[in-house]
Amino acid sequence: MKNSAEKVFIGTMILIFTIIGGIGYPLYNVWTSEQAGIAELRKAEGNRKIAIQEAEAKKESAKSLAEAEIIRAKGVAEANRIIGDSLKNNEAYLRYLWIRNLEDGPNQIIYVPTEANLPLLESSRHIVDNLSEKSVVDHE
Repeated sequence: MKNSAEKVFIGTMILIFTIIGGIGYPLYNVWTSEQAGIAELRKAEGNRKIAIQEAEAKKESAKSLAEAEIIRAKGVAEANRIIGDSLKNNEAYLRYLWIRNLEDGPNQIIYVPTEANLPLLESSRHIVDNLSEKSVVDHE
């Protein structure tokens, strides 16, 4: 009898595990899918929060850069105003700067205005220079 009781017990256990497996396994699959979905949702929410924080940081950075540019522009405007005011009615200083620039610049051509305030152009000089170069090349 012992042998037959063991067989009944084993058969009953197999039946119970089959029933539990038949019902429990699909439920377990549903539960794990639900947990995976919740995890994906939380990950998406976290990514969205990160994107929002990055956008806010870029916005603050752009504001700071714009403010810095405005401050720089105000400084340049103030410097231009100071320079402009200092040059008004200061003909001697402007002439001094003009002469200094003439001294510092190598190989400059200076145009002197005529009575009608029109400069004498040197186009004829360039033609003569070009002809001289050609004649040197032709003679070689």
